[in-house]
Amino acid sequence: MSSSKPTLQALAKMEELPVLPLSYSPANSDDSAKQLVYTLLPQWDPANGGRGITLVRFTDGITNTLLKCVHNPPEGVSPAEAKKLADEESVLLRAYGRDTSILIDRERECASHLLLSRHNLAPALLARFENGLLYKFVAGRVCTVPEMSQPSIWKAVAARLGEWHGTLPTSTTPPSSPASSSSASSSEPDVTLWNVLQKWISALPEASKSQKERKELLQNELDLLQLGEDEGGFNIKGQDGGMGAVVGHCDLLNGNVIILPEDDGVTSASGNTKVHFIDYEYSTPCERAFDIANHFAEWGGFDCDYNLIPTRSTRREFIQHYLQSFHQHRNCFHSATLEAEIESLMAEVDLFRGVPGFYWGIWALIQAEISQIHFDYKGYAEIRLGEYWDWKAEKEGTRVGEIGIREKRWAME
Repeated sequence: MSSSKPTLQALAKMEELPVLPLSYSPANSDDSAKQLVYTLLPQWDPANGGRGITLVRFTDGITNTLLKCVHNPPEGVSPAEAKKLADEESVLLRAYGRDTSILIDRERECASHLLLSRHNLAPALLARFENGLLYKFVAGRVCTVPEMSQPSIWKAVAARLGEWHGTLPTSTTPPSSPASSSSASSSEPDVTLWNVLQKWISALPEASKSQKERKELLQNELDLLQLGEDEGGFNIKGQDGGMGAVVGHCDLLNGNVIILPEDDGVTSASGNTKVHFIDYEYSTPCERAFDIANHFAEWGGFDCDYNLIPTRSTRREFIQHYLQSFHQHRNCFHSATLEAEIESLMAEVDLFRGVPGFYWGIWALIQAEISQIHFDYKGYAEIRLGEYWDWKAEKEGTRVGEIGIREKRWAME
């Protein structure tokens, strides 16, 4: 019997999820989507006397197709009641894009979603099908890039992220549930941020001399990030304040932050904004400093407006709210040590500030090869990798010329 720790797949108990032997077809979108929903919910099918569904397309791209499947309301209800019923009963259909298995582990995505939903951190996952998932709809509106830097929003994000990290078990923390029994153990290696980066670098093309040289360069940098300083590396891997890995979202851009309605019975009662996180394609166990640093990087949006990323004082307040929520959900809050913890985590996040650029830069290099979206992935890759090179130059003291805009902004009080 293997003695290795349970993987995310084991913790999520994926065998409990219904699997539909069907697939979604982009060429026959409406019919294939309805077939999937009516197979899962036959009582909605007009052929069975049901009211049917209306399909609303949210996104359609290389990563996924997202459809909102709205259960048609009964006749005679008011528009307000119809909207309320639609928000309560709608199902989301997510179909995977072509070749995305290179970047996204769909088994891990499904396991992450199941794990999150078991802890009330994600909508209920209803079923899998051959090329996607069906899950409950979350009412609310998508956060905008300018809103990311609004105190009411980032404080809500900090609290929610602290809840995520403080609540979820990880593959390095077996839970006290049936999933922690020896039958759930697996000989598969734990998936981590570093495994993902290695997989992506291994997938980079090397047909030309320049591609091969870049691949070798990025591999060397990944090695340096994982090695200790006594080995000539940067001593980043495992910098988590001794807390162990957390289940990170790893993609907290504005589009994945949903601002909940003020009349949801929670927000209005407390007078505070509440947010929900969606899209768990990149969720994986990682150092918590990476998840936080990556979120800070996303304040600038896809335009990479570095004037929008948080300054030191804002990052400190964010981390304070994060830690208070984290300890509340771990039931281990100690106010006497909070200041020291804030400073420690600030240092960890500072150390990780170049890693998101490295991560998404490599991602964009792969997207440049496989994506059908009209987007300058090659240019985006250079911008994001430039964040890593700027961080490295500051860390090693090898910068030539003026400090870059991003590093200058990061250093501002």
